[in-house]
Amino acid sequence: MTERPLICFAGQDWWYHNRAHSDFQLMTRAARTRRVLVINSIGMRMPRPGKSSNVLRKIMRKLRSTAKLLRRPLPELPNYYVMSPIVIPTYGSPLGRRFSAWWTRLQVRMVAKYLGMRDPDVFLTVPTALPVVKGIPHHKMIYNRSDKHSEFGEADHDHIRALEEELFATADRVVYVNNTLLEEERDRTGDRSYLLDHGVAVDLFDPEHVGEEPLDLRDIPHPRIGFFGSLRPHLVDFDLLSHLADKLPDAQLVLIGDPQASTADLANRPNFHILGFKDYREVPSYGARLDVALMPYRVNDWIRYSNPIKLKEYLALGLP
Repeated sequence: MTERPLICFAGQDWWYHNRAHSDFQLMTRAARTRRVLVINSIGMRMPRPGKSSNVLRKIMRKLRSTAKLLRRPLPELPNYYVMSPIVIPTYGSPLGRRFSAWWTRLQVRMVAKYLGMRDPDVFLTVPTALPVVKGIPHHKMIYNRSDKHSEFGEADHDHIRALEEELFATADRVVYVNNTLLEEERDRTGDRSYLLDHGVAVDLFDPEHVGEEPLDLRDIPHPRIGFFGSLRPHLVDFDLLSHLADKLPDAQLVLIGDPQASTADLANRPNFHILGFKDYREVPSYGARLDVALMPYRVNDWIRYSNPIKLKEYLALGLP
């Protein structure tokens, strides 16, 4: 490999999040010409009853991811590695945060040495990775400003905001997916900021080559109104979906994703169908069989500063 190695601190987990996310899409392409190590998200908070939904489930899936340690998940990309560090999510105190950063850094440095990754570039999406990165010798640091993380409801807003400000000051490049956010923060990033809009795997989302209709969709009649993606309560307006199901009794509402909030009220409706999480490569075969696509997002700052890849995937599939 002639190009400099690259370590990515992702905002998602390769093993259970949708792989359409920009950090995964960018890293799999970078791995064609350089060695890439993706660190699954180290998170921004510890799930807690009363503040987080499906607490036990979130902890269990992170434990399953951690058990995978270091893998090469794509045979066609032998230089693409995914690591799940053993994370101690002690974000509630300064001492706990320092220990967690030291412990995670130790693991990442050991794996990077094992892979022969010297003086890598670092691509960082989640702000809590900054204390980890500080202790890792690196060449350039790119901050992937994919969301306004300090607006995340369950996080320590002041702590995350302080990390964001430090990243604005110290990153060699700040890459934005949302032009509004870029312009609002240009006074802190100056000529180090760039807009990198999302792309789509157009071959995968070509409606003429999506394969057969999935079995769990065949018995659902048309018209089908649907959505595929993250079903987190701070993103998706479930009250709106309930309203749609009531107002359009002859239409079938189809959700493809992993519900992270109670959907008991919706599941009781005869025209509502939750098909669960699907592998990224299966998603187009579901999406192509919808008649109308939805983006039932909440109106909040998290959404305002985002740039959903989903919109372009819908367009690639030819969906109204």
